Amino acid sequence: QSLPTTPAGSDDFYDVGGKAQAIRRWLRAVLGKINHYKAQHQHVLEEAATTLKLALPQDIVIKNVLPFLELPAYTFEVGD
Repeated sequence: QSLPTTPAGSDDFYDVGGKAQAIRRWLRAVLGKINHYKAQHQHVLEEAATTLKLALPQDIVIKNVLPFLELPAYTFEVGD
């Protein structure tokens, strides 16, 4: 069902309507994908960091490389 043909609901406060539910489902799907790709990205970064630790002197890696490989702590919540 596409959004233009989905019923919007009524003026009743408790009748959210299909459009709001469809948008929430879509947002949950997008946030789930963001979390999935973020986890994949973190895994690749950890592999790269391990390779750099083996290839470069430890003090160079710790001071100049690892700070740039860290992702922000913010996580996207996927909830109802």
